[in-house]
Amino acid sequence: MKQLQELLLAIPEIKTVRERFRDGVNAQLITGLMNSGKALFVAGIYQETKRRFVLVTHNMFQAQKLYDDLIELVPEEDVMLYPVDETLAAELSYGASPELRATRIETRHRLLTTDDGILIIPLVGLRRYVPGAETFLSHVKQVKPGDILSIPDFVQDLVDAGYERTATVTTPGEFAVRGSIIDIYPLTVERPYRLDLFDEEIDSIYTFDAETQRSLGVVAEACLMPAAEHFATKDQLKEAGEKVRRLYEATKERVQSTEVLAALEEGIAYDVELLENGDRPKQFAKYAPILYTSTLRQDVTGSVLIVDEVARVEEAAEVQDAEEAEWMASLIERGQSVSDYVLSVPMTHVFEGQPLLYLSLLPTRRSGVPESAAIHFSIKPIAPFHGQMERLKQEVERYRRADMWMVFLASNRERAERMRQTLSDYGVEASIVTKEGITRGQPAILIGGIHGGFEMTNARLVVITEEEVFKQPARRRKQTTKLTNAERIKSYQELKTGDYVVHIHHGIGRYHGIKTIDVAGNHQDYLHLVYAGEDSLYVPVDQIDLIQKYVGAEGKEPKIYKLGGTEWKKVKAKVQKSVEDIADELIKLYAAREAAVGFAFPEDDDNMQAFEASFPYEETVDQLRSIAEIKKDMERPRPMDRLLCGDVGYGKTEVAIRAAFKAVMSGKQVALLVPTTVLAQQHYETMLERFSEWPIRVSVMSRFRSPAELKATKQGLKEGTIDVVVGTHRVLSKDVQFADIGLLIIDEEQRFGVKHKERLKQLKTNVDVLTLTATPIPRTLHMSMIGIRDLSVLETPPENRYPVQTYVMEYDGIVMREALERELGRGGQAFFLYNRVEGIERKAEEIRALVPEARIVTAHGRMTETELESQLIAFFEGDADVLVSTTIIETGIDIPNVNTLIVHDADQMGLSQLYQLRGRVGRSSRVAYSYFTYRPQKRLTEVAESRLQAIKEFTELGSGFKIAMRDLSIRGAGNLLGSQQSGFIDSVGFDLYSQMLAEAVEERKERMKGKKRIQKFVPEFTFSLDAYIPSHYMTDSELKIEFYKRLKYVDTVDSLEQLETEMLERFGEFPDEVARLIQLTRMRIFAERARVERVKQTDPKIEIVLSLQSTQQLDVADFVKWTVPLGRGLGMGQQEEKLVLTLNRNKQSTQQMTMQAEQLLAELDRRLVGR
Repeated sequence: MKQLQELLLAIPEIKTVRERFRDGVNAQLITGLMNSGKALFVAGIYQETKRRFVLVTHNMFQAQKLYDDLIELVPEEDVMLYPVDETLAAELSYGASPELRATRIETRHRLLTTDDGILIIPLVGLRRYVPGAETFLSHVKQVKPGDILSIPDFVQDLVDAGYERTATVTTPGEFAVRGSIIDIYPLTVERPYRLDLFDEEIDSIYTFDAETQRSLGVVAEACLMPAAEHFATKDQLKEAGEKVRRLYEATKERVQSTEVLAALEEGIAYDVELLENGDRPKQFAKYAPILYTSTLRQDVTGSVLIVDEVARVEEAAEVQDAEEAEWMASLIERGQSVSDYVLSVPMTHVFEGQPLLYLSLLPTRRSGVPESAAIHFSIKPIAPFHGQMERLKQEVERYRRADMWMVFLASNRERAERMRQTLSDYGVEASIVTKEGITRGQPAILIGGIHGGFEMTNARLVVITEEEVFKQPARRRKQTTKLTNAERIKSYQELKTGDYVVHIHHGIGRYHGIKTIDVAGNHQDYLHLVYAGEDSLYVPVDQIDLIQKYVGAEGKEPKIYKLGGTEWKKVKAKVQKSVEDIADELIKLYAAREAAVGFAFPEDDDNMQAFEASFPYEETVDQLRSIAEIKKDMERPRPMDRLLCGDVGYGKTEVAIRAAFKAVMSGKQVALLVPTTVLAQQHYETMLERFSEWPIRVSVMSRFRSPAELKATKQGLKEGTIDVVVGTHRVLSKDVQFADIGLLIIDEEQRFGVKHKERLKQLKTNVDVLTLTATPIPRTLHMSMIGIRDLSVLETPPENRYPVQTYVMEYDGIVMREALERELGRGGQAFFLYNRVEGIERKAEEIRALVPEARIVTAHGRMTETELESQLIAFFEGDADVLVSTTIIETGIDIPNVNTLIVHDADQMGLSQLYQLRGRVGRSSRVAYSYFTYRPQKRLTEVAESRLQAIKEFTELGSGFKIAMRDLSIRGAGNLLGSQQSGFIDSVGFDLYSQMLAEAVEERKERMKGKKRIQKFVPEFTFSLDAYIPSHYMTDSELKIEFYKRLKYVDTVDSLEQLETEMLERFGEFPDEVARLIQLTRMRIFAERARVERVKQTDPKIEIVLSLQSTQQLDVADFVKWTVPLGRGLGMGQQEEKLVLTLNRNKQSTQQMTMQAEQLLAELDRRLVGR
């Protein structure tokens, strides 16, 4: 928006402000600015001065809005946001999320290494204690090839900087050391780094993929930022320990209560002991005010401080002081803190000695600012036109007569063209301006977006956004802050000691680790499994494909079987019968679908393109792919039956709306079926808004409609005057008839009853069906369902969404009150989850006492439907601020204004439940907060603790498909196949069940096509060699298992070479044992491809037996010629008409014989299969 910037530079008042700063006027006051006018003003004064500006706001919400606007007006790299969690108590006690930490660390580094730019920061951020600039920069490492580093010292530096040492680096903030290779994942980068050392010199640096662990590309150097905001050396920790010890002793002397004293001795005494030993306590951040004397204020010395709405900033400081004092007092009362230290520096320290620019909407006076240094802007917001084009035309005429600069803003070229056409249709001629200047008095459309338009009389400038013209929010660019730093979760199939496993032949046991066993002088690794009665089974790693991690419903313990018993065989046979019945059903369905004839919708036209262009957000890649798949299905004569599966808030509704639009514009009716009245209302309002500019009539059928309205809707559907109906099971009533229904959309089909499902089956005949679900369907099941039920998956989160900031903590009334007050203060709403009907009203009263100004409603399953819906609707329509409810909010409620979630007794819930609950917040462009709480002083079980830790660590959007894979997959499988299958899944484990089903379906599909299923050829392979992965090469047993599995399943030489490269990159040069293991794997691949039945080493010979098929296929005479150089070392014979090749030792070493065997197998592969 260069043209807008040029207009700003010409505004006399902005010139005056710049000149005064140049002339040494250190305090100025600007009044009258509002909304995006503030961002325009700041951009204007920054343009030419190019010095550092610090824009101080009263809260994070305002900081985010100003940041969004400023990155549209000045180069994005010049704007920095320092995000803070304003609930200081929670953050100091429990730490910020990785995304917030990453953004703050990166912003601070930029502050300390550059002189210009605009920093936007809530006042809270400038008042917090942080390590001094010198300390911070000492933990930033720039490394490049040729640098010398001592691994032990470097490792200590990483630990001091907050990194955690792990076996495999998958998550930001981790590092791993394997011999001469060091992997590091700073919080501030998209890809982790791999340093390859030769002795103590860095030989090369690569980036690598955290999921595949493969190197991606060489980099010239790497900047390793600290992984924590609060860090200290051992000596600094010991020094802090002495200070805390003195405060602790002083606090003990004042305490009267024996209970408080006991709490102090249990909690603080332990922290003191850790600090004095040079170790970090768990809640380290709360000791920052004792450890450090610096704040961010020192980092911005000499910058111009712009204080946004100074009265509000001062009020925020007072509230912060009061809250912190109260919180500290409550901690001291409970024996959870020492006394005599404050959490933040006084506000007066922040503004001392800095050039100041105060912004205030209302005229005011400031001490220290002479009247001559005050400037008033006359600015007013634009009243939204929302499609009232005649009124817009009149306003444009008024601006033209006043000879004003007129700027319309559109978020991209396509939408700018749409705006130009719409204005032209109403007689307003506007030009899209990209490079040339703007003409005064002529409407110009620029590409860009700010939060709201305004009219600035001083500058004779008016700015109107597309949201004010069309009512729809402008598509905003994706934020590039590191709030989107990717979080990854390790595979749910990773085997750990103590895990349950399923052996295909022996049943369910426990995995007790990997053991290296010496058998006749040769070493091999075995998986140690323990069964009922403590019986042990040692499984060689080359049979690793017979073992799977047991995956069952969360919280259910499987039965462990007895080795050698018959019970497992009986269970497996039962499951096999059930799986075959399901496979038969699925195949019937498949055949029926292939034979059915429906309506082939026409291809997209201009209307469809225009409708899609009006979508106010950027579509995700998954949305675009799913839309294309659905349209393709609709255009076929075969009726569509597609399942659209995606996390809550990932845009399923928009995909469904586009399908509905296509159907209606082709002359067909659409029914959208939902399980609850509240959801019906939500979908109805969404559709009304999306179809508002099109001649599409939408109606709703639910209990919120009067009998007369329902009768009119039924009549309209029968006569074809209603195009789209949204409704609950009421739509399934026999008295509801359609003139010409073409598309049925079902939201969460599994939530409908048996009778409703029967009626659905009747409706589905020859009608295109799209089913939506938020429960992920596992990929293993996708494969067996191909062609039976088509599936589209949404896994990409929408842009401009932020990860939910997640805290796991003891329930603390003060922190909860602070969290609720913050949310209400920014005009938002909150969910409070209390999962017991008994006592829910008491809990609601407790919250009323904590936050008297909050309007609170309750909701639980024992209410009548009418009561429940009236409470939910009150909350949905903004008539209540806090909904205290049981887990009925777990699915389906979509309220973008709800951005705080508090869960009571979170330790008693499953991981998938916690994840889905967290999906209720963070549905808008605001940062959302979730607090998972447990009762004070409660000792959590190991399972509950690891569950809560997982939900805290994996805050990244879209982690739902990974974090809750186990429980949700099984629930998804039950939904797809019928709930009675859940028992069978639990009895053999999810993976084995999926494998059995996939095989049964595949077998029936082949039978239908008249083909016989080809079994995979598995040679018998026996070698007495030291071929294994020794612990000195790969120290972590979980990694060993991963690579044994991958070596077992690799089936081409190319993919084996890729695996070799990865192992070399990650672990360094192969020891002999690993080199032999790779060689045997390559031989196994050749043998499989050439259909060799057996390769067996029995000293002093190696025997290779071909299958009958390969013997018949081989040109033996030609092959004999090739083997001549091997001489008497090779013998040939026959066994049951199969060719047998025998390699004799003949003075050769075992290594030479093995190499000859490999050459023979490679040649057989070349001749029988070809390359």
